[in-house]
Amino acid sequence: MTGRRFIVEADGGSRGNPGPAGYGAVVRDGDTGQIIAEAAEYIGHATNNVAEYKGLIAGLRAAAELDPDARVDVRMDSKLVVEQMSGRWKIKHPDMRPLAAEAATVLPRAQVDYSWIPRERNKDADRLANEAMDAGKAGRQWEPKARPSATAPVTGPTVPADEPLPAPAAPRAGWAAPADLGTPTTFVLLRHGETPLTPEKRFSGSGGSDPALSEKGRWQAERAAEALAARGTVQAVVSSPMLRTRQTAETVAARLGMDVRIEDGLRELDFGAWEGLTFAEAQEQYPDDLTAWLGSAKAKPTGSTESFTTLTHRVGTARDKILARYSGKTVLVVSHVSPIKTLVRLALGAPPDALYRMELSAASLCAVQYYADGNASLRLLNDTSHLR
Repeated sequence: MTGRRFIVEADGGSRGNPGPAGYGAVVRDGDTGQIIAEAAEYIGHATNNVAEYKGLIAGLRAAAELDPDARVDVRMDSKLVVEQMSGRWKIKHPDMRPLAAEAATVLPRAQVDYSWIPRERNKDADRLANEAMDAGKAGRQWEPKARPSATAPVTGPTVPADEPLPAPAAPRAGWAAPADLGTPTTFVLLRHGETPLTPEKRFSGSGGSDPALSEKGRWQAERAAEALAARGTVQAVVSSPMLRTRQTAETVAARLGMDVRIEDGLRELDFGAWEGLTFAEAQEQYPDDLTAWLGSAKAKPTGSTESFTTLTHRVGTARDKILARYSGKTVLVVSHVSPIKTLVRLALGAPPDALYRMELSAASLCAVQYYADGNASLRLLNDTSHLR
């Protein structure tokens, strides 16, 4: 533990319950009480409880980005959220379970305490939630008026002011949802094609040699491009900054007549000293570290600065940025094994060890849909039919 302590105040609201909804959250320095981070978002049509949980998740993520090892005191005026997250009340409503599960993955339970406060002591988070709802009513997303600290960046699912959000538009076909569920945002998740390291199952993360696609990998990217062009549903392409993902994304985007937007949060885990090794080689050279890594989401590969917990924080932030920018659209997200599995795991509300129970082939496709009420639905997993 670092000894740092943060206070997270979070709130959410819905004008109609359900109705137009938004959340707000602030992170305060535990010693001074100064606000050091803010987050807010308009989330569309949702209930108060969904908005409150969304605010909690955003506040925890903001705290985790500042220091993933800090102690966090969560203070909310929602008795329901506080009691459920404290484990004293059962979570009976099916809409709340995946949100509570997601909140529980942001930071280890031992680092977080929950307490109820009256509404008048939660004015800053309430203010941000109302700002977010006002922004949504005006047809835009919330943007920070100013950074709360000169040294701590404002966090939250926002985009720079000079890059306006596109207007929401329904997917045309393919992975579309039933009309009574509303218009979801769909992530079509494409793992990059093979590199020379892929067939040998060598660790290949963001801290290694950054290999290019092999000849087979380029062929796989072409087949994926053909399949996605035939479906005709993709409206934007977002990629990890790694060479193999950019090459895959550019192949598809060229076929679709689109540009590629780079999102750094989609990069692969840094595998440290294991980069380029097979699993057997890593086990032989670093047996204790590998065992610890397989047993805990907080453990890091030898020499790496990242754990699966850290990766979950940045992938979740990247997801929220994409959702904010492309609301109601179908987005091709080109990434790697760990980020894609993490997005699937979070959509299902599954525990961290679920990452070890999924197969994800090179150039395979998955699809996840996100709804305005906070729910997510896994529509496709490890589809390789376009490669046959």
